[in-house]
Parts: sequence; structure tokens; C-alpha cells
Amino acid sequence: MDLDPEGIFRDDSDEDDDNLHEREANKEMVVYLIDASPKMFTPATTAQSDEKQETHFHTIVNCITQSLKTQIIGRSHDEVSICFFNTKEKKNLQDLAGVYVYNVTEREPLDRPDARLIKEFSCIEDSFMNNIGSRYGITSGSRENTLYNALWVAQALLRKGSVKTVVKRILIFTNEDDPFGGITGAAKTDMIRTTIQRAKDAQDLGLSIELLPLSRPDEDFNMSLFYADLIGLEGDDIVQYVPSAGDKLEDMTNQLRKRMMKKRKVKTLAFAITNDVCIEACSDYLSVLCSFTKCCCDLSINYLLLFVGAITWLDSISNLPLKAERSFICNDTGALLQNPQKRFQLYNDKVVKFSVRELSDVKRVASHHLRLLGFKPLDCLKDYHNLRPSTFIYPSDEQVFGSTRVFVALHSSMLRLGRFALAFYGTPTRPQLVALVAQEEVISSGGQNEPPGMHMIYLPYSDDVRYPEEVHLTSGDAPRGTDEQIKKASNLLRRTELKNFSVHDFANPALQKHYGILEALALGEDEMPDIKDETLPDEEGMARPGIVKAIEEFKASVFGENYDQEEAEAAASKAGASKKRKAITDAASQKSAAYDWADLADTGKLKEMTVMDLKSYLTAHGLPVSGKKEAIISRILTHLGK
Repeated sequence: MDLDPEGIFRDDSDEDDDNLHEREANKEMVVYLIDASPKMFTPATTAQSDEKQETHFHTIVNCITQSLKTQIIGRSHDEVSICFFNTKEKKNLQDLAGVYVYNVTEREPLDRPDARLIKEFSCIEDSFMNNIGSRYGITSGSRENTLYNALWVAQALLRKGSVKTVVKRILIFTNEDDPFGGITGAAKTDMIRTTIQRAKDAQDLGLSIELLPLSRPDEDFNMSLFYADLIGLEGDDIVQYVPSAGDKLEDMTNQLRKRMMKKRKVKTLAFAITNDVCIEACSDYLSVLCSFTKCCCDLSINYLLLFVGAITWLDSISNLPLKAERSFICNDTGALLQNPQKRFQLYNDKVVKFSVRELSDVKRVASHHLRLLGFKPLDCLKDYHNLRPSTFIYPSDEQVFGSTRVFVALHSSMLRLGRFALAFYGTPTRPQLVALVAQEEVISSGGQNEPPGMHMIYLPYSDDVRYPEEVHLTSGDAPRGTDEQIKKASNLLRRTELKNFSVHDFANPALQKHYGILEALALGEDEMPDIKDETLPDEEGMARPGIVKAIEEFKASVFGENYDQEEAEAAASKAGASKKRKAITDAASQKSAAYDWADLADTGKLKEMTVMDLKSYLTAHGLPVSGKKEAIISRILTHLGK
């Protein structure tokens, strides 16, 4: 039986290790609790007479619709439920008053979002008052607590699934900061106590409760009145839940996206600090997810779930799923062999035996996924060192207690000293040097913009780096700018510099168009949504007087004062030459059309024609006209296929 020296060192577990990077993160279940009281249907802004009045209810419906569209492509296995409280009608399994669980036919109350749910929910405003209705939930003299009922219904909806494998969340949307403001005395105290206790009971069961508050035009949302205690916020933590007074209603979509798009781990790493200290860290593709999320969230709708899922190989005839298996067959007898416990390698005319365990040890470069090697200043890390999208890592105490403390100490020291960590990372099949760059947390009124952690940047090998500039630096004819040209160029760069630039602010227009088509197909619409290409130049911004002046000064310093005139003359000359060539071609075509070239070729009369007549055929068909008469005739015959 022949040996396979090249494939003998392949580890059967390598493929499984690679698949760990692509495995799905934990599933998430979300219940949207939407306040349907009359205050939600009042104007959300102080609009001018010619402007359309927009309500908070309209804003929330749009936000959730966009979130569901994003969820289909971003997290297709997650499940959602939409629930209104403070409604006239009731629809829930517990038969509690003032709570309406919205759903569509042939779908469970808590299930994956589909096209029908999104399409019907986006138009719910037209029929909401007639079919569901709105009312003030908690009024004086009434013992009915619709917010308590809503939390009870949401908890019941999230009953299925284990909190160990499923993330369960309740998102509350309201513009009423004091739902018990209409009552006083012991009744109010009792309702507040029971409602907060209901929320704490839900949190004890592993449910996360979050609030997206909306401020009315006449007053800001005051978290301290009730909701801070409900969701368990204290001190400065309250600030990130309340948008600033200058924020527009459209920002609520971004706030919801930030709350919903939680980064989830794709792999757990053993991070070796020293030989005796090893902590636990989790990795996810944060750099990819951020840009991907931005593209998806800007799209009108994303129905990739309806068209694209996990890759499944199918039989070409029966269309049934196929299962891949590997078998060992003897080359001499054709007999089916078992997976060999020993493997062989021919070395120096000797057959050396290896066990699977020995082969695994030979290929193992390090004993851990990630090993710290040392530290270097941040200015040693160049832009071109980033070969591919980086991975984001953060600490975890699930298996190794105390990992977070060690990670935080390392993280804060790197930020304070301006250093990045050099580390070894990889599998036996792909060892890699990486740079760990610490990232500080960034928080705004809309929530967390950037999480704390480290970006793991994959560094190149020495032969991955090219130095094309050295070719020009060593040659004597390389052009060099004067001091005046460098000054004008620097001024132009300062004028056109983008402030607070982020790649996340620009969506992929090709993806937008793709998902726009999917939207139209999934919703049965005749027209595709308008796609705005944010990558096109800002013509209005480039037309500002300061930038125009900087461009003209730079152009004059490099090309001279009369460059525009010379360029115009060159263009005119080029246009004249083009017209002249076209006239010659037209004349040759007319002259060539007077002959039956196929008949002349068959009868052998091409030799009797003049060279000028033969060249008219070549010119008319765009063929070279150089050469002697025999070469010209041969070229004509070849073109005629003779």
C-alpha cells in the first residue's frame, strides 16, 4: 500500500478546530413591550405648520421594523415577540387586561421574524385604533396595573429555553416616565412595589429588562421617578438610557440597534500570560460585525433567511441532503480499511511509525491558543501590518475565575503606557503572530459605542511585506515635489480632512442594492427602495470656496498656471484627430462596399486589384494595413475565413 507523505501529517481534528470560528453564538429571545397609551400618539416634536407631525408610536414602529429586518440576516435563529400594553383589547394566554400580543397567522407568539410579520407590523398604525385601541393604563381609583400585567405576559412568553444557552430580554418603549402618576397614597406605593418586585423576579430568572425612553416636546424623560428602580440603574448608569434633548427621533433606530446587536463569542481562548498564569478570554469578529451591522441596518430590509441559509450539499438527482464520509481503501486489494492508529513516514530509506497522539504533539507549536510574548510601542504597529479583519477579545470567568481581573490590569496598563502586546496565536496548521491593541470603552447618550477589550491584529510574515517605494528612492529620475508644492498639498489635505471619520458610517452600496431586491421580492412590492450610495464624492462639500481655492493653488503649483488652457487645447486636438480618423474610415467603408470580396477571393482576382483598393478593405474592418501586397491579401483571406 502506497504512503501519502504529504498528507500523512494532516490532523483529523484540524477541520473541527477551524469550524469553531464559524459556529453560531447563543440564541436570543426578545420581547418588545410597546406602550400604547394615548400619550404615545401625540406629536413627538414641535413641528412647523408645513411639516408632518410624527408620533412616538410611529417612531417605535419604524424602529422595531428596521430591527426585525436586520435580525433576519444578522441573527436568523433568534426569536422575537411584539406585545402592546395599555390597550383596550386584550390578547394573551393569561387573559390579563390591557395587554395585546401581536402576531400573524401560522406563527407562534414567540418565533423567528418572517416577511409577513414585518410587512403587516409596518402598517399597524392604519388599523391600530380600530382593532386594538388605546387607553390610559393606570388611573386613579383603579387597581388594574397594565405594566405589571405586561411584565407577567413577557415573562411567560420567554418561558421556553434554558438561560444557559438562550439570552432572554425584555425591551420596553414608552414616553411616560411616571406610569403611576395618576394615583396617590398607599395604592400608588403598593403598585410601585409589586411592579418592581415583578421585574426583579423576572431578572432573577435570567431575564434582562431594558428601557428605551422617549422624551416629549415639553419635558425630558425622568428615569429617577420609576424606571431606574425597575431596571436596576444607579448613578451615572442612568445617563446612557436617556437621549439628550438635541437628539432627533431618528436616533432611536441607532439606539435600538446598539442595544440589540450584542456581540457574542465565537470561541473561548486560553490566554497564557506566563508559564504559570493562564486566563480565559473570548473572541468574536467585532471588526467585521460592526461594518456588517452598519451595512445591514442601513438597508431597507434584509431577507437573507428566506433565500440563504447554512450550506447543505444535495444529491443532483434526488435533491436529498448528502453526508460526507471518509474511507481508507487499500491500493492493492481495494479492501475497505479502518482508520489507522499508526501512521508512517519514509525518512532516510526507513519507515518511521507515528501514533496519532505523537503527530498531534509534533505539530503543536504552543500549548495554548494565545501566548503573550512581549510588548512594543504603538508606533511600531503600521497600517499595512493589518493583513485581514481583526478579531476582538474580551475576558471571561466561566472556566477560569479571576481572568477578568488579570485582563483588566493588562488592558489598563497597555492604555496607560501606549503599548501593544505581541503574542502567538494559531492552530498547528496556521501559526500566526498577532498584535493585541487595547481599546477603551466609549459611551454616549445612545448607549455604548465601543466596548472595552483588545483587537487581535494578524501580523504579516516577512515575505508578505513589499517595499515598492525603494525602487523609486534609489533611481535618480524619481520626481520630487518642491517646498511650495508640499505646502500646497498639505493645505489641501487639511481642507479636505474628514473629522471623526469611521468606516462604520458608510454602507456598502452593492449590498444595499442586493438586499433592496430581496426586500421587494419578499414583500411582493413592484418598486425597489431608493438606494443611497454614500461612497460617492461629496460634490456639495467639495464646492466650498476654501476647498476650491486649495485645489486650484495645488494644481497651479504642480502643473503650472496655463495647465487648463493646455489641457483644453490637447483635448481639442485629440478630438480633431478622432474626427479625421472617423472620416478616413467612413470613406474606406464606402469604397470597400463597392466590391464583392468573397467572390474576388474565390475567383483569385484579389491579386489583380491595386494595393489602395485592398487597403480600403483593411481600413473598413479595422485591420492593420502595413506589409507587402502578398501579406495584405493573406490578411484579407484570413479575415474572410478562406
